[in-house]
Amino acid sequence: MKHLVVYAHPNPESLNHAILETTVNALKKKGHEVVVRDLYALDFQPVLKPEDFVGIRSGQTPADILAEQKYITDAEVVTFIYPIWWTGLPAIIKGYVDRVFAYGFAYAYGANGIDKLLAGKKGFIINTHGTPNEYYDQIGMTAGLKITSDTGIFDFTGIEAVDHLLFGGISAADPEALKEILVQVEEKVTSLF
Repeated sequence: MKHLVVYAHPNPESLNHAILETTVNALKKKGHEVVVRDLYALDFQPVLKPEDFVGIRSGQTPADILAEQKYITDAEVVTFIYPIWWTGLPAIIKGYVDRVFAYGFAYAYGANGIDKLLAGKKGFIINTHGTPNEYYDQIGMTAGLKITSDTGIFDFTGIEAVDHLLFGGISAADPEALKEILVQVEEKVTSLF
């Protein structure tokens, strides 16, 4: 299978980066093709500017957006790896969605409602956050994060969300707990794909 991994974390020594490496290695071990788009390394510009909006609507999509859309078009599986900051997507990945998952590319409005233009693809998300999982579960945040991303982004565009891993309490996790997270990631990636 062809995989696109969209990765967003500014620290190359972070747990998120270790999750990225674990994911890519697990996929390659099984013979999958993997393309990684490291948004910070690319210095991806997340702000949807007026000229972007006008260009997309007029069929003159900016080159940087077109390049990312090609990666999505070519992929059978789209994986997002990013931390949860302030109970949501970091600005750079939210901006990626704003600019790249554009009207006319990812979705459109048709006679029967929303046309999901990315149907047939699978989606997978891996998140980390400092707040303990139990607290996020208790206040409904875990469910909210899944609805926002799995339903609001993937399902809205036709991508089938196959799983969503959320690893909480990262700030207080000891080295053994961090190693266990990587084991869980490898096992999940291997079993899904």
